[in-house]
Amino acid sequence: MIPVGYMAKNVVSKPEWLKTDRVFDLYSISNCMSDNFADYIQYWKHNGYWFFDSPYIILSLSAENNINLNNTKLFFYEVYELEYDEKKQEWRIFKPETTFLTDVKQPENKKLEGFDIATFFTGNEPQCSPLSCNALAETIITNEHCLIKSLDEAKKLLETFPFNKSEPGPFRIFAVYSVEWPVNDL
Repeated sequence: MIPVGYMAKNVVSKPEWLKTDRVFDLYSISNCMSDNFADYIQYWKHNGYWFFDSPYIILSLSAENNINLNNTKLFFYEVYELEYDEKKQEWRIFKPETTFLTDVKQPENKKLEGFDIATFFTGNEPQCSPLSCNALAETIITNEHCLIKSLDEAKKLLETFPFNKSEPGPFRIFAVYSVEWPVNDL
């Protein structure tokens, strides 16, 4: 797994239209349901994976632009080193955007919440998390955060489950970790 960085998100409860009793809230990596803390791309402080190298960059950007982080949850992400092309049914290498510096600082403490699968049809930021956005969690077993329990299970699902009923890929698998905000900085 490759460390790709941090994101602050406004986590939402499971929407009524998602027909599963297993899910309580959405820790999805995409911005479709649980919004990112801001329309951050316009500030050009993200790294080559379109996340942030440290929570301090998010805090600084938010302070400079009067963005309230009080109700956000901080996440740290790692990505599986290959993406899945559903049309060719094969795994392939992908790289971060090289015009951005990528120097991810590992968190001191992190709690693995599960694994999300996201579409990357534009190649940069995650466009969709089909487990939540396309309601695939109604037929795929997920945890209370709408995440898959293991990397192996996520890989197997991409190779065998018809993800063609979701947004187009390629698909990348992310380990989703919850982390604490730096003390006294919010």
